[in-house]
Amino acid sequence: MLRGKALNVLGEYSPKAEEALSRAVKLEPSLVEAWNQLGEVYWKKGDISGARTCFSGALNQSKNKVSLRNLSMVLRQLPAQGAEHCRNIQASVEQARQALQMDLTDGTSWYILGNAYLSLFFASGQSARLSQQALSAYMQAEKVDPASHNNADLHLNRSTLYRYEENYQAALNGFAQASALDPASSEASLREQQLLNFLARVSTLVQQKGKLKTKRLNGLVSVLLTRELGPHQHRLYRSPGSQPTALSLQPLSALVPGINRGLVVLGKVVFSLTTDEKVPFTFGLLDVEGTCMAVTVYNVAQSWGVLVGDSVAVPQPLLKEHSVEHKGKRFSFRSIRVETPLVLVVNGRDQNTSSQAAAIVAYTPCTE
Repeated sequence: MLRGKALNVLGEYSPKAEEALSRAVKLEPSLVEAWNQLGEVYWKKGDISGARTCFSGALNQSKNKVSLRNLSMVLRQLPAQGAEHCRNIQASVEQARQALQMDLTDGTSWYILGNAYLSLFFASGQSARLSQQALSAYMQAEKVDPASHNNADLHLNRSTLYRYEENYQAALNGFAQASALDPASSEASLREQQLLNFLARVSTLVQQKGKLKTKRLNGLVSVLLTRELGPHQHRLYRSPGSQPTALSLQPLSALVPGINRGLVVLGKVVFSLTTDEKVPFTFGLLDVEGTCMAVTVYNVAQSWGVLVGDSVAVPQPLLKEHSVEHKGKRFSFRSIRVETPLVLVVNGRDQNTSSQAAAIVAYTPCTE
């Protein structure tokens, strides 16, 4: 076991470590540490099912937080789709909880639980409750274990969630901290630069209204008709004596931060762009008053998009105001966040289900 443990100290898979540790568990099946080490070897080898068997084997001998944490991680990486994938992640959360129950002061266990909630957030509808549970677990990891504050992966994973939720300031700060803690890895600095590039492009395009000439802009909004609201035009508030108010067509300038219930906005697309991460799909919306605002659309299929000149209606728009300052750069703009393209009406038509695709989490073998 000790020989296998020494051979397993490097990040790469070692056939000799596998041989030694396999012999160890055959000679003495009660060696929990040997099972855990062998599970890590299989993990590095890319044999996720084999790793799962080893960690389960360790737990059959004795319940311990290391095996529970490792099992939580491999369950999220098992090849599966749809309902089976979601069940694996739910089981991953349960294993992480059990590990934490064994030692509430273990920062690593809190961190693994945060990652499990992060995965469940993306796999099961992206609820605000799961997002908050992930963030709370990361915060608790730093609270109970000061060493967790120096965990570059914790800052990277938390910032990934901040980025998705459009908390751009916190995301940039986290990516920068992760990069400083682990300068040998380029992932955090790359994500930081990608986000800076995105913010620069969006704020510039919004300010310059897609860089279109005034004549073109005037021509676009001059043909913006109520019928392009599609099914929403029959739900508009007409007069005090008409049917009860359903939706009120308002200009972009009338929106306030948060969900604008009972309102619908209509405009023309003046620019569109995608990020290196492909999430979100972003376009600029210009209304009849000449106001331009960014619209960020999530959970879109790769084939979905809008073109300059398309008309888009957004019901119950969620307005976000962004003011970001990072490393001497400042960005300020307003945007509408849309969780799925299915709520949009493009050129007077509802979007079909093929326009939607769930966001996914990518894993690196034997790491979080």
